[in-house]
Amino acid sequence: MRRLNRKKTLNLMKELDAFPKVPESYVETSASGGTVSLIAFTTIAFLTVMEFMVYRDTWMKYEYEVDKDFTSKLRINIDITVAMRCQYVGADVLDLAETMVASADGLIYEPVVFDLSPQQREWQRVLQLIQSRLQEEHSLQDVIFKSAFKSASTALPPREDNSLQSPDACRIHGHLYVNKVAGNFHITVGKYV
Repeated sequence: MRRLNRKKTLNLMKELDAFPKVPESYVETSASGGTVSLIAFTTIAFLTVMEFMVYRDTWMKYEYEVDKDFTSKLRINIDITVAMRCQYVGADVLDLAETMVASADGLIYEPVVFDLSPQQREWQRVLQLIQSRLQEEHSLQDVIFKSAFKSASTALPPREDNSLQSPDACRIHGHLYVNKVAGNFHITVGKYV
């Protein structure tokens, strides 16, 4: 009985085929077809072996260098819009060495309208869409950043509507030179004197 079941199972497995077979009368063999098949199989095998070799020999190489120059300053570029009038806003940096960096030398306080114009809103929506796609596709991030953002400007486009609305915000932009130690950048009510 067991032997009979085994034979049925073997016959069933022989008959089971996921791909339908072409009848022998439809198949015509030729030397050129065989040559093309051999070249294709050889090329596929070669590419598979080479891909495996590249995979096996690839490694991550991390390099870093310690900055030994403590006396030089680090330039920090800033561009922030605060929803408060410029006369009430101040910015400064306090580092771990308790050194206060005055904001008056490199920062510009420019009165602006806080709400974005329709063109600026569309620019922001497109930029957020690009950034969300880049977060999903990490492997493409370097390629897209290097190709797309080198050619296109990533700065906020200027306001196209000349509204009579009075400025209700302050754009703080420019640069600061700070010591090469940890510190905090503060935007405060009132200016540093």
